[in-house]
Amino acid sequence: MLERLVLPPWLKVGLALPLLVLNLWVLRQLLVPLAPFPALFVAAALIAFLLDIPSRWLRQRGLPRPLAIVLVLGLALGLLVLALIWLVPRLIDQLAELVAALPGWLAQGEVWLDALEAWAEEQGIPTDFGNLSSDLLTRLSKLASQLSQRLLGLLGATVGITVNTVIVLVLSVFLLLGGERITAGLAQWLPTDVRPLVVETLSRTFRGYFGGQVVLALILSGLQILVFTLLGIPYGVLFAVTIGFTTLVPYASALTIVLVSALLALNDPRTGLEVLVAAITVGQLVDQVIQPRLMGSIVGLQPAWLLISLPIGARLGSLLGLGELLGLLLAVPVASCGKTFLDAWGMRLRGEMQLD
Repeated sequence: MLERLVLPPWLKVGLALPLLVLNLWVLRQLLVPLAPFPALFVAAALIAFLLDIPSRWLRQRGLPRPLAIVLVLGLALGLLVLALIWLVPRLIDQLAELVAALPGWLAQGEVWLDALEAWAEEQGIPTDFGNLSSDLLTRLSKLASQLSQRLLGLLGATVGITVNTVIVLVLSVFLLLGGERITAGLAQWLPTDVRPLVVETLSRTFRGYFGGQVVLALILSGLQILVFTLLGIPYGVLFAVTIGFTTLVPYASALTIVLVSALLALNDPRTGLEVLVAAITVGQLVDQVIQPRLMGSIVGLQPAWLLISLPIGARLGSLLGLGELLGLLLAVPVASCGKTFLDAWGMRLRGEMQLD
């Protein structure tokens, strides 16, 4: 009888990367022809993860599972209706007003640059802001035109967006109802020695990360709306929601704050400075006070690895037909899970090498 073939650890490591690349290529060949349904399924799964968090919290306090799910779905539906009635119309109106006002702001920005060039010439400082201002105005005007065209295209695709949204919402409900059975069925395909690690890591990381990030985005958006309204910031609701929800992607909210402040500064430098100070203050309050209590150290990745995982996630999301946005959202939890699996595999390989 032939003995079981045992591969040396170095050969296992050497074969892992080619097999991973081959599996990704096969997965891409399967998913791309099915677009956009893989992206819709992933979006529905993420929503089901979020809805499962309060459902589990209610069940831990003695509520039956059907009642907990009904309460969570009712609350989610109420919040969705409230957003459609109060928030979405304001966002659309302010976005349309911003697009209409943007050319005037760009012209005002060119005036500021011309004034800066005149001051520099008086001080004897060599400058060439004329070409810079002209190039900046041309580029930003083109960007505003492209944004307007995108908005018109988006409005024209309202029916398709509505159908996809309904599909995602209905699918997320079914995934919430049968999520435990689906997870248990998929886990049966895993080897028994790694099954608990994979299931526990995926559940803890995705549920904790997305739940924490969405709650942080909602809190940050609400605080920004309050502060911007008190300060009388133009298009405050639009800018507050944009800054709040870009926090779903690590470090994206900081870039958004700078861009929003610079945009407002074209029209009024004081307003741009107020937004910069207020947004940074609120963001630091949320990061230092709320985030540690809410998320702790769920991700477990160094900042450098976070920055590396984001472009890789966006690229893989695009290649697999999920879209760059979903790739960015999935990059951090997938990288965190990958780190956990690699650490466990490394410990196992070191143990095998010591036995040899």
